[in-house]
Amino acid sequence: MAGGGLAPSNGEVKHYNGRVTSFVIVTCVIAATGGLIFGYDIGVSGGVTSMDEFLEKFFPSVLQQENKASGKNQWCQFDSQMLTSFTSSLYVAGLISTYFASMVTQAFGRKSSMLFGGAAFLLGSAINGVAMNVAMLIIGRILLGVGVGFANQAVPLYLSEMAPPQLRGALNMGFQMATTIGIFVAGLVNYGTGKLHAGYGWRISVALAAVPALIMTLGAVALPDTPNSLVERGLRDQAKATLRKIRGTDDVEAELQDMIEASEEAKKVSDPWSSILRPEHRPHLVMAIAIPMFQQLTGINVIMFYAPVLFKTIGFGDSASLMSAVISGLVNVFATTVSIATVDKFGRRVLFLEGGIQMVVSQVAVGAILGTFFGDAGTGKLSPALANLVLALICVYVAAFAWSWGPLGWLVPSEIFPLNIRSAGQSIVVGVNFLFTFIIAQLFLMALCHLKSGLFYLFAAFVVVMTLFVVFLVPETKGVPIEEMTLVWKKHWFWKKYILDDHITPSEHQRED
Repeated sequence: MAGGGLAPSNGEVKHYNGRVTSFVIVTCVIAATGGLIFGYDIGVSGGVTSMDEFLEKFFPSVLQQENKASGKNQWCQFDSQMLTSFTSSLYVAGLISTYFASMVTQAFGRKSSMLFGGAAFLLGSAINGVAMNVAMLIIGRILLGVGVGFANQAVPLYLSEMAPPQLRGALNMGFQMATTIGIFVAGLVNYGTGKLHAGYGWRISVALAAVPALIMTLGAVALPDTPNSLVERGLRDQAKATLRKIRGTDDVEAELQDMIEASEEAKKVSDPWSSILRPEHRPHLVMAIAIPMFQQLTGINVIMFYAPVLFKTIGFGDSASLMSAVISGLVNVFATTVSIATVDKFGRRVLFLEGGIQMVVSQVAVGAILGTFFGDAGTGKLSPALANLVLALICVYVAAFAWSWGPLGWLVPSEIFPLNIRSAGQSIVVGVNFLFTFIIAQLFLMALCHLKSGLFYLFAAFVVVMTLFVVFLVPETKGVPIEEMTLVWKKHWFWKKYILDDHITPSEHQRED
């Protein structure tokens, strides 16, 4: 029974009428563009912080430290708390804003949160593009954080609620695909603007964040709200009309009735934040905390935030370090397509486990190479062949993350919560994600300076722990309708002790019987 449990099958889970319509595909693709703003910011931050023009204007002490590091300890040349504050301030704002995003999402719908998030990100990118001092940079980053907080709270929920159960994994992963595309595009932009030596290349990089923000904002205007959200707000006729449109059939009564039933149960809960602490929601709470925490403890944002800085540290030149980040970003995009193509065929657990093993192997190999040839003193030099091998191993690691913890870290939490705690649960997911993103972004350059190559061993150890967590505690959710997810926990070897019979809705009892 240690295998984590399987989703109910053999007729116990209802399969609703309908088909996969072009309307629901287009709708989910448009909504998924919310990931562009998240990805673009992740990709652009590390690029501009490796540009001498940017450092000279805002962080001259870091540039002086970098120039003095030639022939000395290369591990510590970028160690600056002010520089990391530029990157991590966004995630503090995102952490705080996701609480308010939860209230907006529940009261006014997922679409409203997406609109607000896009507008905040648009304003933040404009301020950063014209920033004249560090204070303006931080204000812009805070607004970007508000935008990302609202988008990351609403978009995964929107996708999971709109998608038919048999394609929920692939369509929800559109968010992660858009995120990886944003990272890749940011890498290309950084590579291009890094070749401009007029002192304003970095401004182009940060200001172009307005483009994905505009795409998401205009896209959100055209989107319908989800049937679940409409039912939750008492708009049942609109919910039925939307459900007919996205399912391509008039026969939606069974699915609509399950949504209404779930909504009625949700209304019995006056405070979802206290409800999520109740014993019957223990598995949901654990997943809402553990999965986003583990997603960040893979160390992925070390690569995504600071790829150019990392490559520059181990000996790549300015242009080569930016191009290396582009290469790893391209691998990220292609590997995410693998996950989209396989998640609803092989399930979530298979991808989690394979990705975990692959990440451990590549991280240990990178740590061994850097420790042996670059040295803890940081005065060694990697040959071009070894530097390229490190780049290849990092790409192997990025690919593993991109078809496992990357998309699944957003997919699984977004599909497990019952309606009465869904907005609160997703806010916890986003909040924990931002908290650990902030911690890692703030501490990485200091940790690189002190732990050196051992930092890669540390992240490998975290991946071992999270892989064991999946083996024993994460059930398979492939193909299970969101409103019937309680049955998954009820059948799990460990979590079933928290799920009593009166926690299961009448419709779920019918399937269980």
